[in-house]
Parts: sequence; C-alpha cells; structure tokens
Amino acid sequence: MNSDYIGFFALIVIFLTAVKLFIMPKTKLEFNHYEIWLIAYFMIVVISLFGSSLFALSLKGFFKTFIYITFYFSIALHLKDNMKNIPWVLGTIALCVFGEGLLGVFQSTLHLEAISTWQDTSNLNPEDVISRVYGSLKPLNPNLYGGYLVAGLPIVIGSVFHFLNKKAFKLSLCAGCACLAVIYAILQTGCRGAYLAMILIFGLVFLISAKFFWKTYKKIYITLISSAIGLFILMLTFVNSLRLRFLSIFAMRNDSSNSFRFNVYHSCIQMFKDNWILGIGVGNKNFREIYGLYMKTGFDALSAYNIYLETAVESGIFALISFLGFLFTVCYQGIKFVLSSENIEKIIYISACVIAIFAIMFHGLVDTIYFRPQLQFVFWTYIAVITAILSDKN
Repeated sequence: MNSDYIGFFALIVIFLTAVKLFIMPKTKLEFNHYEIWLIAYFMIVVISLFGSSLFALSLKGFFKTFIYITFYFSIALHLKDNMKNIPWVLGTIALCVFGEGLLGVFQSTLHLEAISTWQDTSNLNPEDVISRVYGSLKPLNPNLYGGYLVAGLPIVIGSVFHFLNKKAFKLSLCAGCACLAVIYAILQTGCRGAYLAMILIFGLVFLISAKFFWKTYKKIYITLISSAIGLFILMLTFVNSLRLRFLSIFAMRNDSSNSFRFNVYHSCIQMFKDNWILGIGVGNKNFREIYGLYMKTGFDALSAYNIYLETAVESGIFALISFLGFLFTVCYQGIKFVLSSENIEKIIYISACVIAIFAIMFHGLVDTIYFRPQLQFVFWTYIAVITAILSDKN
C-alpha cells in the first residue's frame, strides 16, 4: 500500500482502541516497567518539536512518531486480551513476506534493469552486475525490499518451528520452502546490509534452537548447520556477481555507495554536534532542510543512513539513550523469558520477534529504511507481541 493508506489504517486501529477504552471500563492501559523508556523517548521528542527551528515541518514528523507509538500501545492492548490472535497476526506477516519473496524470485528471472543507480558498476564487467530485484514496496527500492524481507524472515523461520511443534509436518515443509524463497529473494536484492542482517538471523536462530535440539539431535543439528554454511559459501564462491557484491562491503572508499555514506555520516555528525541536546526536530523533510547547510557538495541525502545517528540528529542524545534503553530492556526481557519458560509455543513467538528486532536494528547501522511505514508498523507489532506475552498473568 501507499504510505498514506497504511497510516490511515493505523489511525483506524488507534481510534477503535480509544473507543474500546471509553465504552469498556474494565479495559485498562497497564504499562510495563520498560515502557517508561518509551514514554521518556516520546516526551523528549515533544520537547524537541517545540525547540525546532522548522516547527511546521517537524510537526509532520512528530505526528508520524505519535501514530507509530500509539499504534504499538493499541496492538499490545488488543493482544493482551486476545492471546489466541498472536499466531494469526504473525502468520499474516509471514504470508505477506512470503508473497513478496515469490515476487522477488519471479523478478530475478526477468533480469530487471535498474530504475536508479543502485550499484557501483565502474569496476565490474557487465556480466558480473547483479540484477537487483525490488518487489512491490513503494517507493521501488531494493534496499527497502531487502530490509522488509529481513524483518519478516525470522517470522517465516518461526512458522517452521511452530508447525513442527504442532506436528503438522507437511505445513512445516511448506514453511521451509517459503524460507528458501525469501532467502533467495534477499540474495537477489543486492542489499549488503540485508546480507549481514541475514547472517545475524541465522546465528541467532542457531543459538536459540540449540536449547531444544543440541542434547537429543546433536549430530543431525550440526549436519544441518554445516550444510547451510557450506551452501552459503558455495554460492559466494561460484556465483560471481553475488560474491563481488558481498565483498564490496569491505571496499570502503573504493565503492561509491560506501563513500557516499561516509560523506553523509560526516555531515550528520557535524549536525549532531551542533544540536546534541534536543536535535533539529523529527521528520525526513525537516532533516533535508537542515542537512543542506552541512552537506558536502554533490552528496545530497534523504536521511543519515544510520537509524541511531538519525535519531540523535533529530531528537538529541537523550532521545537516543531512551530509545536504546527501551529496545535493550524489551529484548532482555524477551530473552530471559525464552531461557526460563517451558511454554514452547510462546518461546517460538518471542524468539521470532526478538530475532526480527535484532535484524532490523542491525540493518539500521547502514540504512534508514526502518523509518518507512512498511517496516515501522511491523516492527512495533513485534514489540507488541513480546509485551502481550510478557504481560500474560497466566
């Protein structure tokens, strides 16, 4: 959907939640201790808004932040009272990601021409240029598409374990095929940040699943993991375009995309130094106006290409600390639940959501597609699922 339609859908959810709170007195908003970090973050954003030199532009960004956070509380409130809906919510996300993955597989067979200069081809032979797929997410961009698939891959992997736990082996096999489609689509995006995030996902899945499979199925488990690593190495070895794209991560200034980001980082650090307490105000339009005063000639940018730097620039150091404190505490509580609980079904849900959050945040080190509605609403839904399960008194 267009971003405006997604936002309109979120507003409907928020409005219906407000109606529910009004007409059902027994329904109460109960805050978990870690949500104090989120409330502190929001309050700092409010102060940053009124301190912004471009109040009107910053106000638009503030409304987006307000919608995201209230959407989170709305979904969390719903899931706390309707725990049975968690697999349906996550299942819907998995199906959407699988659908986008299939589209990427189809696009890869068409050898699409790049809509924009998505790859530095100056030092590559034409046959070594990867045909980057971009799915259907608007605006069409392989980095946004790769980030979306990375955000959804842990949920698709989680569905494999979900069906295994239910002993629905045929459905588990179908979910496994869906995983392969999404993984292949990620590789075809040429999004290097997505490659690194996908490696992180595999590592975290290995660590968490080892809790259940290591003692009983040690040999089978090691064989599967070794096969997966071997397959990945073989692909990098024999698929020249993929290998060159992956190795360009380490080219530093010799790759134009890397060099561009370094220049943007340098300018954004200067912006942060001048506005480190309250920032410049939230919002990409506000960012673009101020960034023009700091940018190096010829290196215009829509964002900071790093979500942590972007948060610090827009809302200041204390907003960044509050946001990171919230994420750390949520993930810590989720991991603590996984290590101590005996409820396999809930462990699978929380594990998938925590891994997805880690993947999104890791990808955010080199890109800011996190701020796109397609990812933001999925991200806050994951947080809401964790909150609902941790709040379950049963």
